[in-house]
Amino acid sequence: MLSQATRETVAATLPAVEGALGEITPNFYNRMFTAHPELLDNLFNRSHQQSGEQPLALAGSIATYAHLQLEPDLRRQRFIIDRIAHKHASLGVTRDQYAVVHEHLFGAIVEVLGAAVTPEVANAWDELYWDMADVLIREEADLYAAAGVEPGQVWRDLLVTGRTQASPDTVSFVLARPDGAELPTFHPGQYISVQVPLADGAHQIRQYSLTGPADRRAEWTFSVKLAGEVSAHLHEHVFEGDTLHVSTPFGDLVLPDDDSPLLLASAGIGCTPVIGLLNALGANGRQRQVTVLHADRSRARQPHRGQLASLVENLDDARLYQWYEQGVEHVNSDDVRVGQMSLDGIELADGVHAMLCGPAGFMGAVREQLLARDIPEDRIHYETFGPELLRTGSSR
Repeated sequence: MLSQATRETVAATLPAVEGALGEITPNFYNRMFTAHPELLDNLFNRSHQQSGEQPLALAGSIATYAHLQLEPDLRRQRFIIDRIAHKHASLGVTRDQYAVVHEHLFGAIVEVLGAAVTPEVANAWDELYWDMADVLIREEADLYAAAGVEPGQVWRDLLVTGRTQASPDTVSFVLARPDGAELPTFHPGQYISVQVPLADGAHQIRQYSLTGPADRRAEWTFSVKLAGEVSAHLHEHVFEGDTLHVSTPFGDLVLPDDDSPLLLASAGIGCTPVIGLLNALGANGRQRQVTVLHADRSRARQPHRGQLASLVENLDDARLYQWYEQGVEHVNSDDVRVGQMSLDGIELADGVHAMLCGPAGFMGAVREQLLARDIPEDRIHYETFGPELLRTGSSR
C-alpha cells in the first residue's frame, strides 16, 4: 500500500509522466540495452522493440498501475498482475532483474522530465515502482514454488519426437524428455516459452500454447504459425531428433472450477489454447454446455480444423460455429458463416464464462459484443501473446 503522501504526489504528477511516456520508454530501453545488450538478444522480443510495441506496453503498464492505486479496481489489478507474473515466470525473470529495470527507468525519467523530478517526486514514483515490483516478485515466487522449481530455473532441453503440418503455414511439434521420463504437469490452456538460437547469435523467446491432453505426461505438443523470426526458425530448422530449449508451463487462462457454461472464441492460431481446453473437457467427463466459435481467413489455411471439429463432436453438449473471410460463399450451413465473427444469433447461456484467444483486435471486438449482451466483465477471460496482453481487457 502506498503512503498518503505518495498517493498525492503520484496523482499530481501522473498527467505529466503519462504525457512524457512516449519519450521516457525509448530512452529507458536504450539505456538498459546499452548497459545490458544480452537482454535484447536473449530475453526481450526485439521485433516488438523495433516496431515500438514493447515501449507502448510498458507505458501502459506503468500508467495503469498508477491509476489502480489512485482509483482501486481489484479485478483489473488482478488481471494485470496475474498476466505479467505468468509471462515473467515463463521467461525465468528473477528479483535482481527488477533492480536493473529500476536503475535505467528512473535514469530515463530524470533525463526527460529534468527539474520537475524533485526529491519528493522521485521518492513517490520510486515507492510506486517497488510496490508493483514487490507484488510481482511475490506472485512469481509462488508460481515457481507451485511448479517445483527455484526462481528463474524454468528451462530444460527436450527432444523433438514428432513434427506434422497442421495447415499450409502451421507446424505442430511433439516434445519429450530424452530419457523418456515424465514431464511436469500443466493446466489445459497454459503455454511454454521456446528459446531458439538465431543466425546472428541472439537467442530469442516466444510463447506457444500446449495443445495435447494434460494427462499425457510423456510428451508436450504445441503448434507454430509462420510469423516472425522465432517461428521461421522453428519451421525451417527444427525436425524430429532435434533438441529445443523450453520452459516449464505457465499461463492463467484455465478452465473455471465450476460446471458453468463455456463460450470458447478464437481466431487463427488462437485456436491452440482452445484445443487444450477441449481436450480437458473431453477427458474429465463433467457435463457442461460448451459453445465454440472460431474465425479464420479460409478453411484451406485453418490450423487444426479437423481436430477442432472432432473435439467438439466428442462432447455431449457442444456446438461449433466458424467464420471465414473467403472460400465459403457456397456453403449451406448455419454453422459456417462468411466474414468476421459476430455474436448475432449465438445463444449465450446464463452464467457463461467466455474465454477468448487470438489477436488483441479480435478479442477487443468480441469483448465489446459480450458486454453489449450483458456478460459481466469478470466472466470474460483472455489469452494473447506479445505486448498487447497488458492492454487487453482495459477499460481505459
